[in-house]
Amino acid sequence: MSVHGPFERYLVKPGAGAHLANINTGEKTLFEDATKDSYQPIFERLQIELLELQKVLFAENKRRVLVVIQAMDTGGKDGCINNVFSGIDPQGVRVKSFKKPNEDELAHDFLWRVHQGVPRNGELVIFNRSHYEDIIAVRVKKIFGDDVWKRRQRHVLEFERMLAEEGTTIVKFFLHISKDEQKRRLESRLANPSKHWKFHPEDLADRARWNDFMTAYEEVISKTSTEAAPWYVIPADRKWYRNLVVARIMVNTLRNLKMEFPKIDWDPKTIKVGD
Repeated sequence: MSVHGPFERYLVKPGAGAHLANINTGEKTLFEDATKDSYQPIFERLQIELLELQKVLFAENKRRVLVVIQAMDTGGKDGCINNVFSGIDPQGVRVKSFKKPNEDELAHDFLWRVHQGVPRNGELVIFNRSHYEDIIAVRVKKIFGDDVWKRRQRHVLEFERMLAEEGTTIVKFFLHISKDEQKRRLESRLANPSKHWKFHPEDLADRARWNDFMTAYEEVISKTSTEAAPWYVIPADRKWYRNLVVARIMVNTLRNLKMEFPKIDWDPKTIKVGD
């Protein structure tokens, strides 16, 4: 279910290419008058509306919402989740993070661990990384042959189609930062002892493959952005702008579900609460 209006500029329409190199990762087009210091009131209003919509999702207990967030290292996945979804009632919301598969997960098909994390009725689940790691990493790092990631790409399309047809609303975000911005963020982690835990030498190996990652992301986003499971490529060099855009798209997505609180089959006027 796509979001109509100005935010379609970030939507990768089915059959269209993602063209990541053509996207200005530092733009603030949709909130041109906002600044890092002035965006907070706008953002807080979006958080309040997102909370109210999530309450209806939970109470209605009919629909499921899956949010997929992907990015390069330092792209802002954790920050986006912490900021955009921080005001939501933890009841009915879950974050699922995907790290390197463990021994048990490797003994199953690659979607086994993913399927266990999808939302149930009334639930909103956020994937911090996702099944797309099993395509991107396998391709760029040449963990398996090309036949494997190509096959997995096809399986992901079918998997998401199944989820959508079974009642799951899917929205996918690629938080797109520039290589220069990644350099600044990696250097910030190195300079701050409290952020050293976020840095891994492997990050530099992945950075050296930047162009390969961009090619892989561009192709997989282009091939797997569908009407039922659309991709949005979000300019993410400005963290505050990233948060505003993602929050706005989430609000619009939940609005479009036309959810309602459950109807009661009794008259509240006839009920008296005893002393």
